[in-house]
Amino acid sequence: MHYEAMAQDALRGVVKAALKRAAAPEGLPGAHHFYITFKTDAAGVSGPVDLLGKYPDEMTIVLQHQYWDLAPGETFFSVTLQFGGQPKRLSIPYAAVTRFYDPSVQFLLQFEAPAAAAGGDSKALAAAPEPEAAPAGPEGAAKIVSLDQFRKK
Repeated sequence: MHYEAMAQDALRGVVKAALKRAAAPEGLPGAHHFYITFKTDAAGVSGPVDLLGKYPDEMTIVLQHQYWDLAPGETFFSVTLQFGGQPKRLSIPYAAVTRFYDPSVQFLLQFEAPAAAAGGDSKALAAAPEPEAAPAGPEGAAKIVSLDQFRKK
């Protein structure tokens, strides 16, 4: 019956529903914000080659104050974030998401990693520098962070 796979798909539906609420005109309510970790080498992930090349295995994005054009679809979502002061668009299949965390309410979902796309290889989680703040957006800055501090040791 593959109950574990069905449960993973159902929980990815929670991620999709949360992103749909964030994409609504009123945006994220209160202090809610999302840390989304995904496999950059998973099938269907797309974005600037230079950005994905820096994180050949896994990447974490934060949707808080500065994100634009969030478009949650049925099988993937797209969002524009600032990296090094430049807007860059990412498209991420829900199946590529390995972690979803809303620290405002300590809500965490963790998923099994998908199989790598053809030609992908597995490397350790990369800790990323904080990108520059966008001058034209709302307060705060988009960040890429390592989730090592949240891992059980």
